[in-house]
Order: sequence, then structure tokens, then C-alpha cells
Amino acid sequence: MFLLAGCAPARLQGPDGESPALGGTRWRLVAFQSMDDAQGRTTPTAPDRYTIFFGPDGRAALQLDCNRGWAPWKAAPSGAGGSLAVGPLATTRMSCPPPSMGSLLETQLPYVRSYTLADGRLHMALMADGGILTWEPVR
Repeated sequence: MFLLAGCAPARLQGPDGESPALGGTRWRLVAFQSMDDAQGRTTPTAPDRYTIFFGPDGRAALQLDCNRGWAPWKAAPSGAGGSLAVGPLATTRMSCPPPSMGSLLETQLPYVRSYTLADGRLHMALMADGGILTWEPVR
């Protein structure tokens, strides 16, 4: 069982309490870990500018720095995680001042294939070992 401050435990459990569910949870970006050693780990200077809310209706609302986005999402929980698909994304097109991770998220979120909930964080794995997006709950 995962217990995160600021989130009701029932929102992070399946109907029998065995599998974590994402519907109704809100997260902010902590880091992007690329599997490419040249890029390495990137952390946002203002994590609150990068958020995702998984609506229980299968629609996600995103804050991508100075832009907003929306996308369908679908997950199949299994154990401490499961499969996850986000997208296609629809976003506003403002030019955010650097440094911004908004365009990185916009391009990478459609490549998310699975997730794991561990240590109170959400880890989204990209296809073909492309990297890991790590999020923490918004309190």
C-alpha cells in the first residue's frame, strides 16, 4: 500500500486495495533521467510549473511551464505500477522563457509506456529505455 501525504489513500489503490490507480491524482515533475549519458539527469528549476492531473474520466490536464495541455490517458495497474499511455497531447503554443522543460515533456509524454509508484513518487518509463520521468504528489 502506498500512502502519500496530501492524497487520499483510496485514490492510490484499486478496488481491493492491491493495485495503485492514478485516476484523481495530481503530480509535479521532479526529474527527467535520460538513458543517454550525454544528457543525463535534468531537474526543473520550478517543479510547480510542470504538473499532470489524471482525471478519473481518462483525461489528463497538464501544466507545461507557460503552456497548458490536455490528453487522454489509460492505465492498466499491476502490482506497484502497470502500463500507461498518455496522448496524443493538445497544447497551447506560448514561447516559454528558458530554461524550460515544457517542450521536453510535450515530446516525451506520448512515449510513456509504463509506470511505477515507489517511495511516494510516480516514475513513468519511456519506450525503448528512452528515460524516466519522475513526479511527486502535489500537496
